[in-house]
Amino acid sequence: MQSTFDCSTAHPSCMTRNSLLGALLLGSLLCMVPALAQDTPPRLVLQITVDALRGDLPQRFDKVLGEGGFRYLADKGVHYTDAHYRHANTETIVGHTALATGTVPAAHGMVANVWFDREQDRLVYNIEDPDYHLLTAGADVDRKTEIDPTQRTARSDGRSPANILASTFGDELAVHYGGRSKVFGVSVKDRGAVSMAGHAGKAFWFSKKSGEFVTSSYYYEQYPAWVTEWNAGKPAAAYSGKAWKLTHGPSKYLFGDADDRDYETDVAGFGRTFPHQYGEVGDKYFTTKLTLSPAGDELTLDFAKTLLDEEQLGQDEVPDYLAISFSSTDYVGHVFGASSLETEDNLVRLDRTLADLFAYIDQKVGLDNTLIVLSADHGQPEVPGHLHEHGIRDAHFFDTKGLDKTSAIAALKKQFGIGEELIEAYFHPYLYLNHQAIDAKGLDRAAVEQAVAAQLLKFDGVAYAVSSSALRNDTLPDTLMTRSVLRNFHPKRSGDIYLVFEPNVFINDFDGLIVSSTHGSPWRYDTFVPVIFAGAGLKPDSVSRSVTPYDIAPTLAAYLGVKPPSAAIGTPLSEVLDD
Repeated sequence: MQSTFDCSTAHPSCMTRNSLLGALLLGSLLCMVPALAQDTPPRLVLQITVDALRGDLPQRFDKVLGEGGFRYLADKGVHYTDAHYRHANTETIVGHTALATGTVPAAHGMVANVWFDREQDRLVYNIEDPDYHLLTAGADVDRKTEIDPTQRTARSDGRSPANILASTFGDELAVHYGGRSKVFGVSVKDRGAVSMAGHAGKAFWFSKKSGEFVTSSYYYEQYPAWVTEWNAGKPAAAYSGKAWKLTHGPSKYLFGDADDRDYETDVAGFGRTFPHQYGEVGDKYFTTKLTLSPAGDELTLDFAKTLLDEEQLGQDEVPDYLAISFSSTDYVGHVFGASSLETEDNLVRLDRTLADLFAYIDQKVGLDNTLIVLSADHGQPEVPGHLHEHGIRDAHFFDTKGLDKTSAIAALKKQFGIGEELIEAYFHPYLYLNHQAIDAKGLDRAAVEQAVAAQLLKFDGVAYAVSSSALRNDTLPDTLMTRSVLRNFHPKRSGDIYLVFEPNVFINDFDGLIVSSTHGSPWRYDTFVPVIFAGAGLKPDSVSRSVTPYDIAPTLAAYLGVKPPSAAIGTPLSEVLDD
């Protein structure tokens, strides 16, 4: 293990595990490259996050894309072609918060979309907060129709960034300018909006129950008039009776002849083939179907454009910040897979959405006055069925529900004299043991953890089973995988054993919701994302050097001359700063 901090590898593995947080904080200081803020800062910073946009997808489907969207970024931007996360759990809240804070979940605290809180003795949703309720009555998650199992874990409709343990770029911008910078986050997903808005900004997200964009009392005592007016127009209802149809003829697409595959998922009657019918506005799954299609991104764009106008972003000398997270790529990938006609056409429609956004900002603010950065919170895997078609036979789904009843774990329970469940639950990516039963027998928790982890390693599909006690005690070998898991470890939020499945092996059954694919692994298809800066007069460049999305927040901070977020470990990107 290295005993000194190396700025070229500015990650917690560069120090001993016991000094993790110290390394994180020190790294944010030591790895700041000398850079002066731009003489005239941009009037607007636009941060775009495309949920689950694996780094190769825009190039893969380039032939069906138009002008002004991804091509604008490719032709006019600084494109980092080898950008990967270096933490293990590549989930939505983890990646969004990493983008906002410039650091790993070990420091920002969002280790998973949900985690088990031992003090509350319950599963916790990442941004739930009972102190700050929604401003719209009846807009909470509908547990009868909500397909996202993580959303159903929250006990309250309240939402806030309180669980984010580090500052964000938006926070630092607001502090630097004494609150004069306007900071906003917008997304279909509440966690996408809240994480990017940070603690000092304001967030809006889409309520599937009400069909409106909503927020909580953390941000406002009452809605601004323009939000009330936008919702009163019921833009979602405009999709009633319509369908998601192919943009081009099938022959133009890479997957034009592969519309109906038996491993794709039919969620809520949306179907496996084009056209996908939205149904009528009164149907209980109507708004859900909108989010499973490009319509979710289109609604997000419409709301964001209205926000930009009404809040007068980019209209004075003080830089403003608008973070937009587009969620449809993620939903479509889960249901249909990365190599599907639906994913391909969704990218076509997203490309048009981006082109519309850039044209609108050019009209209202000017692209030369706007610094744009686009990335993703994580990538996505291929569906096992698709891999089987190409001779890759090891890909399969893993079932965690019966782990406690397997012969291997049953033998351990007998050995330890435990009659009740030993494995209490599995909530990705952590396995939780029955502490009460372990303590009642006077057993050493660490020894039990190690014994269970050793048995789990024998299961088909399990690549690593990493005990949290081993992470605490620094008893694991220093490998790429243990570093990745360590970067995901928070002593108050992580479970007892971190499970890493083999490549192309993952869970697809979430409380009865069957999906085609699931991200969340440390493998390269899940860590690979685009990182592209554009606008503000940047000169186009393609950079093959390895970077991480943690570099984005420190780069934005250095570009604008504000201090980096409190736990940032990323390195400001010279190609952007020196342009």
